[in-house]
Amino acid sequence: MTLIVDSHQDLAWNMLTFKRDYTRPVAETRRLEASTLIPERMGDCTLGWREYQRGNVAVVFSTLFATPARKKETWDSLWYPDFDTARKLYRDQATAYRKLADSHPDKFRLIASTGELDSHLRHWSQPAREDEGHPVGLVMLMEGAEGIRSIKELSEWWELGLRMIGLAWVGTRYCGGTGEPGGLTDEGRQLISAMADFNFILDLSHMDEAAALESLDRYEGAIMASHSNCAALMKGSESNRHVPDRVIAGLIERGGVQGLIPFNTFLKVGWNRKTGNRAEVPLDAYISHIDHVCQIAGNSLHAAIGSDFDGGFGLQSIPAEVDTIADLQMVRGKLLERGYTEADAENILGGNWLRFLREHLPT
Repeated sequence: MTLIVDSHQDLAWNMLTFKRDYTRPVAETRRLEASTLIPERMGDCTLGWREYQRGNVAVVFSTLFATPARKKETWDSLWYPDFDTARKLYRDQATAYRKLADSHPDKFRLIASTGELDSHLRHWSQPAREDEGHPVGLVMLMEGAEGIRSIKELSEWWELGLRMIGLAWVGTRYCGGTGEPGGLTDEGRQLISAMADFNFILDLSHMDEAAALESLDRYEGAIMASHSNCAALMKGSESNRHVPDRVIAGLIERGGVQGLIPFNTFLKVGWNRKTGNRAEVPLDAYISHIDHVCQIAGNSLHAAIGSDFDGGFGLQSIPAEVDTIADLQMVRGKLLERGYTEADAENILGGNWLRFLREHLPT
């Protein structure tokens, strides 16, 4: 099977909010949560170590995320009323990843350099006994930069192993974001200027179009979109969450990669879990977003997987053919049906992100 690299999973947020244990198989997590309110609030879990093995999911961009107070749910324990609290919550999640890798080195491994990435991939290139498998590589990504109180703290985050920063979730003091439009602020311009000095990767996902376009012009470092779908295929949506073609084209011109999300609400305008049926949104709708990026690029070198699985939604909100992360291997067959080659499918499932990481992680 082709290696999968998934550029967005909110693992630490789930670990600390719902005590989810990703060393377990999905079936075990679902059984343990069946009598709780978690399925109602989030949907059934789609991630687990056994499923990573079945799906050949070798690397995940694992997020640091917390909710600003104005957007928190009543049950949400990871929210911040101020920037000091945001920093603490993000630091707690970085620590959670470190503890996960230290306590289960056979299952999870932190990656912050090309040397660590190459060593990790050598492990995946060797046959593994069925009862052992391979560790999943975790590359830390900060979603929403308000855990960074000032640019002086960037060196601290770099030393902790953070390599990717997205300025927005909703709007932040750095830029406009989902549901809260706006360009870069002066603080945002100062932050990305300082980020470039460290070679942080800038994530455009959740940034408003004005902020993303200015960042494409202004940012001197590497740029990606970890988990964003195509606005052109969501006609009628009033959300600024989806990426317009001119941002996609700018990202491609800068050598970036865009991870696409198999989330039904981002695949069919107006779909929601309360009134929608999973069968209404086939996996082909997801493939269309991948294809759209490839058509703009004229090749298969800039589209990738960015599932956002367990990131505010679960089983009930993804295409009907998909049960767990392992089923994203079906993307390969769907691409071949549309005339893509095996090499194209390998690029999209994991090769593009691996190339991007080799180009932009430190040695």
